[in-house]
Amino acid sequence: MNTRFPASAQAFALALVFVLSACGGAGPADQSGPADQSGPAACAVPAGENPDPERPRLAVTTLEGECWRIEDRRGQWVVVNFWATWCKPCLKEIPDLHAFDTGREDVSVVGLAYEEIGPEDMRAFLASLPSGPPAYPIAILDVYAPPADFETPRGLPLTFLMDPEGRVAKKFLGPVTSQDLAETIAATAAAAAD
Repeated sequence: MNTRFPASAQAFALALVFVLSACGGAGPADQSGPADQSGPAACAVPAGENPDPERPRLAVTTLEGECWRIEDRRGQWVVVNFWATWCKPCLKEIPDLHAFDTGREDVSVVGLAYEEIGPEDMRAFLASLPSGPPAYPIAILDVYAPPADFETPRGLPLTFLMDPEGRVAKKFLGPVTSQDLAETIAATAAAAAD
């Protein structure tokens, strides 16, 4: 027996070499081709500073894999709701935001999940809600790179109501109801008409 390198250490080293060589094989992951232009990287706001700071830009990939852009909702009131699965007030908002979104043609809601969770886990979580998953799109944000044109949430829920021109009509820190949103829409529209 070799006392300088015991048999158990030799077996471990041999197993380690085998595992590492299996991980580094030239399989499909090593075959690179043209980049997929339809993925999350393709769904992004243009790089650089926002040329119109009054109108925050937002482009996110939803759980359905679709690119949701705030610019595509001009002419509608847009509710941008930052939330998380661990946030109890956020979860209470979901059924009300769902009803608000489905009950008004002039409103579009998007939920931005501010946490580290995979799409499959998020889908399972939403399906487990007593009210079921919301009809509005949900996107998972990178907590280390939130949307640059919106302030980084310091508390959740955080909701922005955007007017039909794309400007922030009101920011709500804490729970928001459909009544809060409807009243703000009515007041903002009345002020604009004056």
